[in-house]
Amino acid sequence: MEALKALFEYRLCSDPVQARTKWLNIIEANDLLWTFISSPKRELIRSILNTLNLEIVKRARPTSVFNFAEASIGNMFLTGARIFSGSFESAIFLLSIVCSIPSAISVLPAINSNFTHHISAGLADGSSIAGQVAISHPSAPTALPDDALVAPALTAADHDRIEDANLPGSLPVLRRQHIAFSKDDEEPLAAPIQRVWYINPYGHEIWPVANPKVIEAVAASEMVVYSIGSLYTSIVPSLILRGVGQAILGQGQEGARKKVLLLNSRLDRETGGMTGRGFVEAIARAAGESWDPVGVGREDQLRRYVSHLVYLEGEGAPVVDVRGLERVGVRCVRVEGVTVKGAVRYHEGMLGRALEGILDE
Repeated sequence: MEALKALFEYRLCSDPVQARTKWLNIIEANDLLWTFISSPKRELIRSILNTLNLEIVKRARPTSVFNFAEASIGNMFLTGARIFSGSFESAIFLLSIVCSIPSAISVLPAINSNFTHHISAGLADGSSIAGQVAISHPSAPTALPDDALVAPALTAADHDRIEDANLPGSLPVLRRQHIAFSKDDEEPLAAPIQRVWYINPYGHEIWPVANPKVIEAVAASEMVVYSIGSLYTSIVPSLILRGVGQAILGQGQEGARKKVLLLNSRLDRETGGMTGRGFVEAIARAAGESWDPVGVGREDQLRRYVSHLVYLEGEGAPVVDVRGLERVGVRCVRVEGVTVKGAVRYHEGMLGRALEGILDE
């Protein structure tokens, strides 16, 4: 399993030429990453990766060539499996089989689609940002360089002349390859995020429906956990899908079901300056918008979507007003943390015991 983990977590280098050479060595089974992987699994994985490579070669054009820089092998496998099977859900199922994931664990895509979906964020100053990467960790600055007269930036018309899979006239920012980025060196947003919504390739708001299997799984659960992750680009996009908020509330068991928010150990570009209550309000707003926009923003809605807040205390962590949150019905549970490379992280064992305690209440 460690060998598979190393393979799927491997990320190609930032140099496009070296990355392509490494990719070819991997799909040709000439790389050391295959050393401790059994022959049957190696050939199965290679067949999927070669399916993707064939698609890359077929789509290559002089104006549009795939850039392998910093590509994740695990993501490449999922893409190849989706192309092979025609279903993203099937691709996840195949990855689960290859990695021997226990059958009791289900990984379900929030949207079961073969099409790319994009999000946009509205800021408090009235401006908006299109695209998940542009919201959370934009690539290099987009201002024109000093030698712009020699190498001008691409315009929308230039993008339309590029032979790729994007619709003509779609937003250029959604076509851009976001390869070089660092989440450790982020510029703060111009203003706090107020709302996130889905957009089509032309920038118009759309309201996708959640995967029915996700709705069914959430509705049948004893406890819903909003996990650690990017608030506005990982968690909220799953909650604003139609039907998710209603599934979280359940039928006739609203008070019995636990809805636990694991608060991040530090703030980032998306959440700079937010408190624990701010996270709770964002979750409640997103879940409410998915089915009941009328109730969005009301204080009594907070405890409907978040019954417990699990948090850490430490440098960089969001401030939690325990009394204020418990006054509106959100119970706060503090968990001891451990310091890893100068940053506070949840202690795995203590976090597990805290969640078990909440479930047993």
